[in-house]
Amino acid sequence: MDNRSEVREFLTSRRAKITPGQAGLPVAGRRRVPGLRRSEVAALAGMSVEYYAKLERGSLAGASAGVLDALARALQLDDAERAHLLRLAHEADGSNAIVRRRRPRQPVTRPGLQWMLDTITTAPAIIGNDRSDLLAANHLGRAMYCDVYAAPTRPPNFARFTFLDSAARRFYPDWDLAADMCVANLRTAAGKDPHDKGLHDLVGELSTRSDDFRHRWGAHNVRTHGTGVKHVRHHIVGDLTLAYESMDLRAEPGLSMTIYTAEPGSPSQDALRLLASWAATHEGADHPFTERA
Repeated sequence: MDNRSEVREFLTSRRAKITPGQAGLPVAGRRRVPGLRRSEVAALAGMSVEYYAKLERGSLAGASAGVLDALARALQLDDAERAHLLRLAHEADGSNAIVRRRRPRQPVTRPGLQWMLDTITTAPAIIGNDRSDLLAANHLGRAMYCDVYAAPTRPPNFARFTFLDSAARRFYPDWDLAADMCVANLRTAAGKDPHDKGLHDLVGELSTRSDDFRHRWGAHNVRTHGTGVKHVRHHIVGDLTLAYESMDLRAEPGLSMTIYTAEPGSPSQDALRLLASWAATHEGADHPFTERA
């Protein structure tokens, strides 16, 4: 992905999201652009309009930490957006290449990772990468995401499932929220490794095949995927409300493990027990969880 274009579109989209009132500026007269003007961002960041305009045109190379911090404050960036801005700046000056590691063409997981997942027997657990590929799961994780595994492509991919599979709108009770989060995760991944061909291909495919994806991709929203609550509607056990925690795998940059748990004594905990019983009936099947009921 072109760094200058990414910088330009990200800064422009963040500027458009902030009203003068939110920035503590007086509102006078009719405004021709949404959000703040370049001159207003420059004043808030303590820099000249000319210098800010240069940054917004995509010239982040050489920008100091102080300048980036002032820009983040002026644009009221959250933690995920700040991190994304820093990654764009590092990519502009070439320092990202030092920490970037060549990835295998076909994503794989070591046997030891699957063994680790299989020791988790009372909660769904999965391993995925920054492209939203579902690379491995324990038995309960495969049962929970059986709709995703039913897709013909391998490895299964949450983004393809969300935007290209009609089952996703039943599986996610709040599909719009799930779609927003999915795209924000991919946009964050693009900032981490803008030269990931697999990610390029995925974004191109989804942009071509899904208007919903294309519009969200153009919003340039990013997020930190670490913890939260997942709401799904499983076709066997019904609604599940699960807390999740995602942990980066130190030995495998770009991979993370996510574990889902239900509140003790809740209906979702009962539903998880029912899901475990259903999953046990599929144990030993030739192709477990690859066909929808």
